[in-house]
Amino acid sequence: MKIGLASDHRGYKLKTKIENYLKKRGFDVIDFGTTSTSSVDYPNFGILLGEAASNKEIDLGIAICGTGIGISIACNKVKGVRCAKISNVKEGKLSIMHNNANVIALSGSMPTFRAYDIIDVVLKTKYIEEERHQRRIDLITEYEQKNKK
Repeated sequence: MKIGLASDHRGYKLKTKIENYLKKRGFDVIDFGTTSTSSVDYPNFGILLGEAASNKEIDLGIAICGTGIGISIACNKVKGVRCAKISNVKEGKLSIMHNNANVIALSGSMPTFRAYDIIDVVLKTKYIEEERHQRRIDLITEYEQKNKK
């Protein structure tokens, strides 16, 4: 499984810890930046990650900024991205089961152990291919196509 990571300066420290954690577990990790705690603009990195998810260069994206909100908005501007801002394990599990999220966004101020717990559940959860969930995802996809997102 190939996992993409992206962060702004406020998410950089957590991104580095997550990258090491995933590599130790044998995952192929692609880092889309940033490379330090120097101030940067999160949309640049969120969009790069979103494009990689949309083009299927990665199987899952993990985006991190101060709150996780801004970078999730940036990721979701890319056609084909379903980025969910995640705060706990339950949200992580449901973002995959019900929404088939291909990117998750985390807060850079989240405790490391919580981020690991969320990532672990996201990686082991599978999308439930029930008609009601797929119908809702299809509605989003149809809107994107109709409005040339």
